Amino acid sequence: MDYIIYSIPIFFILIGVELIISRIKGAQLYRFHDAVTNISCGVVQQVTGAFLKTILIVGYIYLYEQYRMWDVENSVLSYAILFIAVDFFYYWFHRMAHEVNIFWGTHIVHHQSEDYNFSVALRQSSLQALVSTSFYLPLAILGFHPAAFVTISSFQTLYQFWIHTKTIDKLPRWVEYIFNTPSHHRVHHGRNPEYIDKNHGGTLIIFDRMFGTFQPEVAPVVYGVTKSLDSWNPIWANMDYYADLREDWKRIPSWGDRARLLLQKPGWLPESMGGYRAPKAVVRGEEIRYDTTVNKWMNIYALFQYVLILGLASWFLFEMTSLVRYVQLGFSLWILWSLVHIGALFEQTRWVRWAEPVRLVLYPLFALVIPVFDGTIGWIAMAAVTVLSLYIFAKARSSEA
Repeated sequence: MDYIIYSIPIFFILIGVELIISRIKGAQLYRFHDAVTNISCGVVQQVTGAFLKTILIVGYIYLYEQYRMWDVENSVLSYAILFIAVDFFYYWFHRMAHEVNIFWGTHIVHHQSEDYNFSVALRQSSLQALVSTSFYLPLAILGFHPAAFVTISSFQTLYQFWIHTKTIDKLPRWVEYIFNTPSHHRVHHGRNPEYIDKNHGGTLIIFDRMFGTFQPEVAPVVYGVTKSLDSWNPIWANMDYYADLREDWKRIPSWGDRARLLLQKPGWLPESMGGYRAPKAVVRGEEIRYDTTVNKWMNIYALFQYVLILGLASWFLFEMTSLVRYVQLGFSLWILWSLVHIGALFEQTRWVRWAEPVRLVLYPLFALVIPVFDGTIGWIAMAAVTVLSLYIFAKARSSEA
């Protein structure tokens, strides 16, 4: 069972609860464009991950079947040990993802948001699994069953959802000492110099205490990364850091230093080029967050389309295994294309003005794929969606003048 996918409705319920709390407290915890982009990155990760998961788990299964040292029986004790072991290896993956340039590019997506709320928990990189999976392979050799590993790993991931919030202050001292909490994880998402590369734990914070990366929350946290993404495009969010890394690579004359660049900490350059670029001090309230403004009708249109996209993406993730391969691929590409369009609408990119109507006329084709829309009624319903979408989009376009 994919516990992450089955938890999606709970994620959105909790986001709704946090929105209500923010309204009651008069706090601006969410910005519409940022929250949509956060969730879009999560959808991209789930859609692409649907193709990668099978490939990546094959390595674990192969090592378990061919090279395991013991047969670890499933029991309360073995699950408890596996829980701690998964968190231990997660700590080291997470730490290396912050301290090694080429790995940081697979994780930076999660840190790009300049807000901090439950939607940030859903902002995940599509490339991260290519690196993280290898850190857990020793568990296969030790003899922990693949199903047990997937179950514990999923729950460790689910745990980390609730710590992405500013609505929960510090918890009792014993909880803060053992577990990763909202306070600890707020520090982890800070770009204050004293907070960078701290608190890497998943469920537990004890490994940070043991290995010298623990930092309590003291100063107000400034969220985001030291170089702002400045885009609402969820695909570009996964590529932006590697584009910057490529520019540094081209500037470095020595091949030896180019190899070192990939393995050094983010910000590293050879001494001949100035050396390590330390992050600048930032103060909460003085930072400039990336933002864009569109008219009311464009936001209404984007929200309407986003609800449709999320609904279709959710159906796809639940039903993907029952679809033939070419439908899987086509549906995935349509979802990614649509999410790029939403970001382009927020950025008022010129090409989306003609590309969006092209995307809309494809809606009736879903009557060929989704059983609930099968038949004449389905065709009429999806055609009506296209007509209504074109009307609202035209209204939004006319309001730009």
